[in-house]
Amino acid sequence: MTKARHAEIAGAGLGGLAVGIALAQRGWRVRIHERSDELRMFGAGIWLWENGLRSLAALGVEQTATRRAKRIETLVARDPEGKALMHRTFGEADRLLLPPRADLYDALIARARDLDIEIIPGSVIVGGHPRGELEDEDGKVWKADLVVAADGVFSRVRESMLLTQRVDYLDEGYTRLLIPRRPEDPQTEITEYWNGSRRLLYDPCTDEVNYVCLCCNVDDEVGRRVPVDKDSWLESFPHLGGIIERIGEVGRWDRAMRVTCRAWSRGRAVVVGDAAHAQPPNLGQGANLTFQNALSLAVYLDRDDDVASALCSWERGERPLTDHVQRWTDRYGRVASAWPERFASRRSQVLEFATRVPWVDKQLNKAARHIPVGAV
Repeated sequence: MTKARHAEIAGAGLGGLAVGIALAQRGWRVRIHERSDELRMFGAGIWLWENGLRSLAALGVEQTATRRAKRIETLVARDPEGKALMHRTFGEADRLLLPPRADLYDALIARARDLDIEIIPGSVIVGGHPRGELEDEDGKVWKADLVVAADGVFSRVRESMLLTQRVDYLDEGYTRLLIPRRPEDPQTEITEYWNGSRRLLYDPCTDEVNYVCLCCNVDDEVGRRVPVDKDSWLESFPHLGGIIERIGEVGRWDRAMRVTCRAWSRGRAVVVGDAAHAQPPNLGQGANLTFQNALSLAVYLDRDDDVASALCSWERGERPLTDHVQRWTDRYGRVASAWPERFASRRSQVLEFATRVPWVDKQLNKAARHIPVGAV
């Protein structure tokens, strides 16, 4: 009888749990280290595109994670005059659902426990080694056939193995929160409203709440205040008072960041999720790429008994799409936020024209329409 292979994972966020589940489903013994003393998910809603939904289905959590989620039918971007600059529709084979992030996290936690994955809260991992080792803050070494860095943008494991190429602080940031839902609110359409360098994104979420994202430049001190300065945002979007007035005191402004790795693996150590490819959320693909890469990683390891070889093959197969999305989410952000106020009308013309070009549509939605390796 073949002995089960063992994995040690740093980080019990979305990426660490997804990798752990994908491996455990294939017979691996998995232990996950979480630096926090409790398992909690911060954030509001989360966009789950077709590629992410297929991956979550393969991980056994799609139905549970999306049980309360609104099914999105259209996505529209509008200029200050209300003109639609971009319009995208969704069908049965091209889905977008928007559950609360906490629902998704709870579904992953439950699935991990069903698979007898060991999760250790309060376990702070400070480094890793390509020979298959994680080291915690007390100096204890955790050995495994595979070690995974899923410890976020500022990954200490990634940095300890010199896999970081760049960590970029970008010029925009986001306040993401949930507001109470009203019966008259749109149920199936996401709308992104633009005015100057500010954007307000309205997302139907559940029967009880909607997800709202406020985007502004890092130099916009009033725009990034928490609690939100409602008067300032109402001045930018006077027709959205019904949304802005429902914003509460809770929220967090996060600066957009981008992580680029020299490589995603070294020896028997691998980097996943934000630790490997953090990006601004303009295309809503960060978590979806994490899920599809976590799933495909387990598939590649199934195909090749040599862990180091499997990791190299996985990166060659999966990284090009992730790099593509990073480039295009940056481009979308620059078009949306980096134009001087006096050229706002020109920006509207550029976006309206570009998004009607089939090639541009294909680039923007390449990941969403991708069928992940190992997906149902």
